This record gives sequence, structure tokens and C-alpha cells, in this order.
Amino acid sequence: MNPFFQFVKDLSGRLGSGFSSLNEKDPTSVAYMRSLERLMKEKDVLSLPFNELPITVFDLETTGFHPYNGDRILSIGAVKVKRGEVVKEDTFYSLVSSEVPPSDEITQLTGITEEMIHGAPSLQEVLREFYTYIKDDVLVAHHASHEKQFMQHATWLALKKKFQHRLVDTSFLTRLTLSEEHQLSLDACCDVYGITNEQRHHALHDAVAAAEIWVESARLVQGQGYSNLNDVYERLANMED
Repeated sequence: MNPFFQFVKDLSGRLGSGFSSLNEKDPTSVAYMRSLERLMKEKDVLSLPFNELPITVFDLETTGFHPYNGDRILSIGAVKVKRGEVVKEDTFYSLVSSEVPPSDEITQLTGITEEMIHGAPSLQEVLREFYTYIKDDVLVAHHASHEKQFMQHATWLALKKKFQHRLVDTSFLTRLTLSEEHQLSLDACCDVYGITNEQRHHALHDAVAAAEIWVESARLVQGQGYSNLNDVYERLANMED
């Protein structure tokens, strides 16, 4: 299936805004997750104006690229976007304990050492906190397929629950705002937009950079006359025809 149509299908499952009203204390309980699933079908996020979208932008650092072959999450970073602004005071960050130590290459890239993850919270603890933080927000990530695979695997591995949230890739906006040569890497997008990433390959800093890319891209597509995600998806679908 064309990825744009797949995203429309995924997102048309609809996300709600009543997550915080759930009475269950445990965000990983069966009742809580079922309530979340119902709430995710109550509001059509495709039609919401960009500035009204409840968004969490997140990033993962991992031991590799293949969760189903043993790679694991090393850290999760996230930041909220509200009313078209990155809220740098509202962030989430945690290292994740892992039995799979980072390779020397990964340690050099991310700065995460085996000693650091030995003292970190468990995957179950971190995911519980993360789900409490994101609530029913629309999730955004740069190269979202990587995050989606790991969240699907990790949520089932640690919580025995399905990953309920949908992901929007930053590229669904940057395809309309950047030339093809600048759409691939986080660094390239940041260069074009003049965004400074204070610490590359750190989950929180990369999440903030991706959030700034999203905000700037949303501003630009609105200037082109697109009011919401549905407008963008229709345009992208026409581009694929």
C-alpha cells in the first residue's frame, strides 16, 4: 500500500483528548489500555487545525536497527508541541536498562555506556512513565518507521500490550517544504531551517530538533494554504498519482 494512504488509514482511527480523565491508576492495565483505545477513536485529528493538534515529538537511541533480532532501546526523549510552539519546559527523557550492551560504535555515537544503562530504570518502568507523559497525543518522529518498530516490539515485550498510538513522520510535511536532497537526514533539515541541535544522537536533543522541524514545516505548509493533516495527505496522494 502507498505509504501516504496507509498513514491516512492509520490516522483516521482518530485520537481523542480525554486520556487524562481515565480513572485507572496503572497506565499499563488492561482496562486503561482499552479505555485509551476507545478514546483514540473519538476525535478526527486529520481535520484539526495544525495549531490545535496535541503533539509529542520523540526520539529513540537504540543498540541497532532491528528490534526483532535483539536490538534494544537505550534511551527515550520527547518534547511537547502546543499551539504551534515547542514547549522546551515540558520534556521527557530516560535511559533504559538493557541486557544488550551498546557496541563501541554506538557508545561513541550516543555517549551511552554499558555502565550508564546498568543503573537505568527497566524498560517496563520507562514505558509506563512515557505513556503517562504522552497521553493521547499525536506522536511525531523523524524517520518514524524506526521508532514505530521499536515501540511496537518494546510495548509488547515489556507490557504485553499493543502499541496503540499512531506516528506521523516529519517527512509528511517536509516533502512540501524542502527539496528532495534536504528531506533525508535530521542534520540536513536542521541546516536548511537554521536549527541548532545541541547534542546530536541524544534522544532528547534530537526530539527537540525534530519538533522544531515540525513546527517550522507546519508554519510553511499553512502559508501554502494547507490547514490540517487531511489537506497535506490529499496533496501528497495527488503527487503520487
